[in-house]
Amino acid sequence: MSSHYRIHMPLVVSGLVLGVATTTATAADYFGRIASFSVASNLPLDAAADQESSAEIISASQDGMTLVYSDSPMGGIGFIDISEPSNPGPGGFLSLDGEPTSVVMAGRHALVGVNTSDSYIEPSGKLVMVDVAAGKIISECDLGGQPDSVALSKDGSLLAVAIENERDEDLNEGALPQLPAGYVSIVPLLDETLGCNELRQVNLTGLDMEGADDPEPEFVDFNEQNELVVTLQENNHLVVINAVDGSIINDFTAGLVDLDGIDVKEEFAFDFTGRQAGRPREPDAVKWLDNERLVTANEGDYKGGSRGFTIFSKGGEVLYESGLDLEYRAIQAGHYPEKRSANKGIEPEGLEVATFNGETFLFVLAERAGVVGVYRDTGAEPEFIQLLPAGIAPEGAVAIPSRNLLAVANEADLIADGGARSHVMLYERNQPTANYPTLISSLKDGKPVGWGALSGLVADPVAPGILYAVTDSFYAMQPQLLTIDATAQPARITNAMTITRGGSAAQLLDLEGVSTDGEGGFWLASEGRADRLVPHAIYHVDGTGEIQQQIPFPAELLANQKRFASEGITQIGRTLWVAIQRSWADDPENRVKLLAYDLDNQTWGAVHYPLDSSDKGWVGLSEITVHDDVVYIVERDNQIADNARIKRLYKVAVSELVPAPLGGSLPLVKKTLAHDFLPDLQAGNGYVLDKIEGFAIDVNGQAFAVTDNDGVDDSSGETQFFAVDMTRQPVGIE
Repeated sequence: MSSHYRIHMPLVVSGLVLGVATTTATAADYFGRIASFSVASNLPLDAAADQESSAEIISASQDGMTLVYSDSPMGGIGFIDISEPSNPGPGGFLSLDGEPTSVVMAGRHALVGVNTSDSYIEPSGKLVMVDVAAGKIISECDLGGQPDSVALSKDGSLLAVAIENERDEDLNEGALPQLPAGYVSIVPLLDETLGCNELRQVNLTGLDMEGADDPEPEFVDFNEQNELVVTLQENNHLVVINAVDGSIINDFTAGLVDLDGIDVKEEFAFDFTGRQAGRPREPDAVKWLDNERLVTANEGDYKGGSRGFTIFSKGGEVLYESGLDLEYRAIQAGHYPEKRSANKGIEPEGLEVATFNGETFLFVLAERAGVVGVYRDTGAEPEFIQLLPAGIAPEGAVAIPSRNLLAVANEADLIADGGARSHVMLYERNQPTANYPTLISSLKDGKPVGWGALSGLVADPVAPGILYAVTDSFYAMQPQLLTIDATAQPARITNAMTITRGGSAAQLLDLEGVSTDGEGGFWLASEGRADRLVPHAIYHVDGTGEIQQQIPFPAELLANQKRFASEGITQIGRTLWVAIQRSWADDPENRVKLLAYDLDNQTWGAVHYPLDSSDKGWVGLSEITVHDDVVYIVERDNQIADNARIKRLYKVAVSELVPAPLGGSLPLVKKTLAHDFLPDLQAGNGYVLDKIEGFAIDVNGQAFAVTDNDGVDDSSGETQFFAVDMTRQPVGIE
């Protein structure tokens, strides 16, 4: 049986109430992140420290004390001890002689689909049963093809494996069909062993869909009646199977969605006025909500992807379509992956459904946005609860309601690029309020204000709690100055002003610093790059964002230029001070310049600032701001997670800033440690972010800081904006 549905989504989805959470949530109704576990902690002793590893699909033991995850790059499964969930520990690794694609726990056993294929046209794989306590394989079944998802029936009697036999996306542009065809394998569990001799293959060819000869099954899930649902992602189709006898109960198209009010161009700018008509949902993950309803994450992989999730009846009726609800919430939280605009946006891919204290929740994993959307099932339109920060490429999730826990696996390991490792993040449902996002944007004309990559911060000279931030070159086609109301909870971006030149968005800028001019305008510091023809310069803009003046760096300075330049600007009297991030060619080792530009005499000078040293990476400056008779300077290394050491705030007396002419010897200022940001960056229980780039003190003396999320490009997208307790004394720093 097939059916077809087409939903038109308006500019603002019906019922969309953007923000951190709805007002109906009760005490301790929110999830908060309590720990992050680096998958590299499970590397075998004989593995290189920079060996790529990845947590993809994740499951939990029956007692909820152990997590097990599939690790494709390492060719095995890893274990995490969560007996103390706020302090997870490595539980070891087991090689499986192939590529694990999915894992599920059954009692004390891990059941793993393992791909052993030699090629796309010769797919092969096996189902492996592992005794977790003993750390050894005790049973195997030949699956006859390449497995993807594995699911266990609620009564523990049956296993289902989606045999995808995936297509080669480079062959004929990935067009279907590409044989051999996939199918679903159903394997009974018999006395704690695999019933390989009773394995049943369910044929899915011949259905009314585009690739009738090539179904490409992706994800499987059981309800309590031993009915199995499977997504055929490339075919935009779902099938409901009687898992006891292998008969097909129903099949239906996932349907099409018209999307209005989306960003469809990858242009380093936000423009939520685009449209994609007739977009196939192409669901990846699917989960039963109950015996009659199921929910899909509509990632897309072939011709579609509708950026949301859908609730269907098992008869194929669309009961709820999320449209742009989750995508808009991710945009508001600064998690929108602009570089994926033309394709699939935030890419909802993974799902978990679980009941906590009698309430059923949907957890929708947005792979490219690095967030999990948490919704409460109401039986009709789900109620949005919160967004969870989920690391880079969240792929799999498992809920442990008996312990009020949720675990999410990040697939991406960026060790080759010096980035974050793959992590498993743990959350507990014990919070009276949502503690993330820490900064959100408002709606304008029914659409969210896009933002990210914050790189400089300054306080309003008059209004307490009002700040201004600039975005860096990631949004080169749309440089912005954002107004932040830090008195709101969470802090809120209330206005976004594009920096213009001649009335159009200014080009060739990399804004890294901002200071008010005392007259309603701003001074902006732009970091130059000679290889991209971006000039090193200071810009003066009026209250509308129009550039009124450009002050280029002088020739004697540019003669020694390097890429890492302006990272902050502040005005002291009639002098502009600019922090240069790293040493240039004429600087002594571990010295950087603080540049001074005299606005009256139009002359340049500088002092030297002493950098801390690090045994890993480099150390540089990120911000400079003046308050009373003290200049505060953010100094950081470029390290992330466990390697992060230097995320510090130093103070220099204004009296120390006596610039000397460029080209000669420069005076060296004295610095004093004012604050260590590491405890602040660890407070969110994720891995430590590397780029703390904004710092400001408002007229009441309250300090604030913000991190740069790199535009959600090879980044979790997480932004930490927080008030800084300047009375806390730094400890343990030499």
